[in-house]
Parts: sequence; C-alpha cells; structure tokens
Amino acid sequence: MATHRAPEYSDRPGRTMGSRPTGRPVGRSVVAVLVLAVGAGAAWVAGMVCTLAGWSG
Repeated sequence: MATHRAPEYSDRPGRTMGSRPTGRPVGRSVVAVLVLAVGAGAAWVAGMVCTLAGWSG
C-alpha cells in the first residue's frame, strides 16, 4: 500500500486548503457588481419601453 498523500491544491499559488481563503471578498464584489449591472440593464429596458410607448400614443 502506498503511504504517499497527494498535496492539497488551492486556487492561489502558495496557499494550502487549510489556510484562510483570500478569494472570498473578491467574489462578493463581483456578485455585487453583477447585481448592479442587471438592475441597470432592467432600468434601461424599462426606460426604452416607456419611450416607445410614449412615441406610439
């Protein structure tokens, strides 16, 4: 039987799985920006619908 254990890998070089994760706040920022972008896109679409409705009648 082999007693060799595979090394633990993480998403950042030089970090092991047991150490404190450092990528989490960046992930939260990305999610927050995506939520804001979706909100801005929905507001833009609503504005275009209102504009077209105003032009048509």
